[in-house]
Amino acid sequence: MLHDRVLVKLADEDGERRSTGGIVIPATAQVARRLSWGDVLGVGNNVRNVKVSDRVLFNPEDQLEVEIQGDGYLVMRERDIHAIATERTEQGTGLYL
Repeated sequence: MLHDRVLVKLADEDGERRSTGGIVIPATAQVARRLSWGDVLGVGNNVRNVKVSDRVLFNPEDQLEVEIQGDGYLVMRERDIHAIATERTEQGTGLYL
């Protein structure tokens, strides 16, 4: 990757989901614009806050798709990433944004 570009693989979220209230949402249901989680596979030399293997939150509709050896990936700028999920180990456990 060059400059401020990030290569992301979309997280597998196929199938139905369950809401916090317990309602099952089928995979075919249309939802409003929804942000997605993905795993960073490559970063350019000008990327400052994201590293390979980070889990990031972004809008997949605004990104460029690329196919590498038959697998689909997204290419985006670092500024298009909304959040990075990390596990804190020094003061507790869990997923923090």
